[in-house]
Amino acid sequence: MKVNGKFYRSIWLNDDHWSVDIIDQTYLPHELRIRSLKCVDDAAEAIRVMRVRGAPLIGATAAYGMALAMREQAEDSSLQDALETLLATRPTAVNLRWALTRMEAELRPLPPSGRADAAYRLAHRICEEDVDINHRIGEHGLALIRDLLASRKKGSEVFHILTHCNAGWLATVDWGTALAPIYRAHDAGIPIHVWVDETRPRNQGAALTAWELAAHGIPHDVIVDNAGGHLMQHGLVDLCITGTDRTARNGDVCNKIGTYLKALAAVDNQVPFHVALPGPTIDWEMVDGVAGIPIEERDASEVTEVEGRLSSGGIGTVRITPDGVSARNYAFDVTPARLVSGLITERGRCPASEKGLLSLYPERGGETND
Repeated sequence: MKVNGKFYRSIWLNDDHWSVDIIDQTYLPHELRIRSLKCVDDAAEAIRVMRVRGAPLIGATAAYGMALAMREQAEDSSLQDALETLLATRPTAVNLRWALTRMEAELRPLPPSGRADAAYRLAHRICEEDVDINHRIGEHGLALIRDLLASRKKGSEVFHILTHCNAGWLATVDWGTALAPIYRAHDAGIPIHVWVDETRPRNQGAALTAWELAAHGIPHDVIVDNAGGHLMQHGLVDLCITGTDRTARNGDVCNKIGTYLKALAAVDNQVPFHVALPGPTIDWEMVDGVAGIPIEERDASEVTEVEGRLSSGGIGTVRITPDGVSARNYAFDVTPARLVSGLITERGRCPASEKGLLSLYPERGGETND
């Protein structure tokens, strides 16, 4: 996508052809800062502290982290150490495990002398595949928007979409998942307006989604997380669309904390609630998302403190709770499939169910953990 007329992806190979550049998202929206990753520990740190975030981008960064590791030392012990280091960074997004499993399967049979080049080639391929996947998600999501526009009663010409967290190009290599249909609809001339949940505690909506939409010229308003139900009650939301960090085989979807409550409000107000996801985000071994998906709990300081631009113009962190207060910081929740109107994948749309997913991915029919 473009920022101030310049094309960017969220991750790319540096001009030196070995180090890896990322947009450091911890500085957004106040500063666009590029950071270079030069070793596997750099990649692991970027994932862990959320310089990169979003399931597809986490997977892509882990893939390049393996390439960086193989460039330094490609023996079996180094391969195993790199896999364990990267896998331990974040527990919920399944793309991390997917990318590392794919890297290991290709690298393990090779002699150490051939591993670095192979790792870079595969990491590049994973990134290019992600761009293509998300572009196709945008096409299928655009079709959904057109269908909803054709079926809705006469009213405002503007089509209002509610999002939660950031599932745009910053969460992928390019295009995004939940935002890809929004970009496609806007570019097709459909009058789109986006309600952007702030997404506490890290404010990925207010900081990242709003920044993306502004760069693309899409009308939007940032709202507090608890405003969504009110907007739906008053007919101000035509579609809810979110991304997901892991989708279970039965159609349960795990996304940023607060997604479940949006789905409940959507069902109560007959608002379509759809989830956009790439195939690698489906955990085919997970048969019950509510019971089985591990939920990351992050540092309590993300709840008790907030970072932003100070009145002096500088960037700073301020405490918003009493000193010594206890806080818990669950990063994700799981929305049961029964609350999801449909899933949007690179292969098309389907019901949120095992049968629905298998209709698009029939080759996965035998993969369970039973």
